[in-house]
Amino acid sequence: MKRYDLLTPEGTRDLLFDECIAKRMIEERLRNIFIGYGYSEVVTPGLEFYDVFNGKARYFPQENMYKLVDGKNRMMVLRPDSTMPIARLAATRLREEPLPLKLFYNQSIFMVNPKNSGRDDEFAQSGIEILGGESTAADYEALVLAVQALSACSEEFRLEIGESSIFRLLVSELGIDGDEADNIQALIDTKNYPALNEALSAYSGAAAEALRALPTLFGGEDVFVQAEKYMISDELKEKLFSLKTTYDALRSAGIDEIKVDLGLVHKKNYYTGIIFRGYVEGYGSPALSGGRYDNLIGDFGRDVPAVGFAVNVEAAAKVLLKSLGTDTTLTSPADVLVYAEKGCEVSGLMYCSKLIRSGVTVFNSVFAGEADAAAYAVSHGIKRMDIVTADGVTEKAL
Repeated sequence: MKRYDLLTPEGTRDLLFDECIAKRMIEERLRNIFIGYGYSEVVTPGLEFYDVFNGKARYFPQENMYKLVDGKNRMMVLRPDSTMPIARLAATRLREEPLPLKLFYNQSIFMVNPKNSGRDDEFAQSGIEILGGESTAADYEALVLAVQALSACSEEFRLEIGESSIFRLLVSELGIDGDEADNIQALIDTKNYPALNEALSAYSGAAAEALRALPTLFGGEDVFVQAEKYMISDELKEKLFSLKTTYDALRSAGIDEIKVDLGLVHKKNYYTGIIFRGYVEGYGSPALSGGRYDNLIGDFGRDVPAVGFAVNVEAAAKVLLKSLGTDTTLTSPADVLVYAEKGCEVSGLMYCSKLIRSGVTVFNSVFAGEADAAAYAVSHGIKRMDIVTADGVTEKAL
């Protein structure tokens, strides 16, 4: 019989030492940004009812979720997303809270990714949600905080912005919906030009040409000039103009790490307006993802427009560790190793507490002999050993 007691499930991993410190450092940096802007922290359950993610818009395919049943045989899932539970929270426990609500979170999500995809099935996210308020002001705040969050993760980063409704308006013009629209959306998102051309081979006209062009419309300000000819309706022109206004506002504020990507069409169909992704040097996939979702909370019974984003904390932690190089460690040795002679173990622990209160980090020895304790201290970079005996404490430099 095959045994799995020595393995972690596919898509998961153990975090050790420096990995844990790097993760906590990123979390703390982001937390300080969010708290500094007046956001309040929330935590949603790791287990949610399946119905939370199986609404009328089919936001999450069931095959992408880890499912189980509770004691009453009700279908449950491990949380695959943080935004939808917060939408549920906004419509229930926070229903009477005055708007706007500015919330942040730091929690893990769980998603079933293709085997050998290289993507984690479990990873920590830190993010914000702005519920209510004037849309343009909220969008700008989310984008500026996204830039600050990326900057906290890496010195080298870029933010890509797009407009999710452009894709929807174009497929609607062609009468495409359901699985076919989802397939075209995925091909545009991955910039799979040959497969996209094949998927659109049965369609002709300006809308089909615009869909074929979306993945190529990436870059700086010149993208707006190139895109104008594909905006075949007044509504599309208005969406493009709104995106350009946002781009210009960010650039005028000195944010140069911004690009336009009209092929940015997220697989999460709840986005209704601005959509954006952030990349950091040294990590190939998006480290940040977000956008405007004005209809999602309404699915839970409260019509509130919203915008937000999430940072992949563990991706940012990997980049942080990579930037340090192999010769640098985040793990610091204790200042003092405390060795207590036999019969003085409790006194030794009390002495440890005294040192800790004074700001000293300690490693309390559990070795049977002083020589073994000293050898351990030297091998771990601890420069001092304090020996606790019935007669008092002796400090010894190593």
